[in-house]
Amino acid sequence: MLTHDLTTPALLVDADALEANLADMAAALPGPRLRPHVKAHKTTALARRQAAAGHTGFTCATVREVEGMVAAGLGEDLLLANEVLDCRRLGALVGRGARITVAVDSEATLAAVVAGGVREVLVDVNVGLPRCGIAPERAGALADAARAAGLAVRGVMGYEGHLMMLGDVAERARLTEECMGRLLAAHADVGGEVVSGGGTGTYALNTWVTEVQAGSYALMDTAYTAAGLPVRQALTVLGTVVSTTAPTAGTPGWAVADVGLKALGMDHGNPDVPGGQVWFCSDEHLTFAPGTPIAVGDRVRVVPAHVDPTCALHERLHVVRGEEVLDTWPVDLRGW
Repeated sequence: MLTHDLTTPALLVDADALEANLADMAAALPGPRLRPHVKAHKTTALARRQAAAGHTGFTCATVREVEGMVAAGLGEDLLLANEVLDCRRLGALVGRGARITVAVDSEATLAAVVAGGVREVLVDVNVGLPRCGIAPERAGALADAARAAGLAVRGVMGYEGHLMMLGDVAERARLTEECMGRLLAAHADVGGEVVSGGGTGTYALNTWVTEVQAGSYALMDTAYTAAGLPVRQALTVLGTVVSTTAPTAGTPGWAVADVGLKALGMDHGNPDVPGGQVWFCSDEHLTFAPGTPIAVGDRVRVVPAHVDPTCALHERLHVVRGEEVLDTWPVDLRGW
């Protein structure tokens, strides 16, 4: 099969760029130093490639992702790095032999872990991103409560997500050190062998954690590329030009492809069309000024700005080399 045979919009993964990204990250963070985050691609076939590169512990964002990873035989060491208030589905997996650790940041989330039958936790610490996480000075007390409830506290996690895409690398490094200072202070009170954090934007800077939760590095997007990371762009969305308007006196020409809001994660801004200029996206359409002449029926490869929600909008990934489709992987961790 060739890419021209695919129905568009279609997710494409460049096989060579993907393999290079996996190999480079395995060299930078070998084995347990990397806990890949499957929320970026939601695809167990790609997770198997990451496991083959030596990373057998994974980070998940949803209960559904945990379930899918266990069903795929990848349940050796899974971290659900989000707070949840119903852990019964997770407890059932633990009862069948999967190792699952859940992030907690409050008495309520701790109670949910106990009630659901999960046995291991990480204390989630607020290191500066105003999202989940307990204040560092309260982390030790929550760990004590977890142990009193019969749970094993493996350590702490803290995500410096607000720093991932800072363009100034020196500033990113300085602020990462500040955030990790908060996490290490909490870890001194909590104990345990795990200090988990980081992501694609700080993987080379964050030397304080025992494991990095990077996910986007495998496929990449324009937002991370703009941050200057030495990682290849592997993911594009294949589209078909469905309309063109020729330039007239005083009016530039434009083209429209069938890759709109329903095929792209847009929270990080517009996608890119190499060689062209994107004007805007609407429900089913992407309007852009092409850099070279283009006709109805031509195919374009659109580079998304945010890989995670883009993958979640599609049912499959097509692994390609040039125009040849080598394989098709279901995005089987979608949904809840």
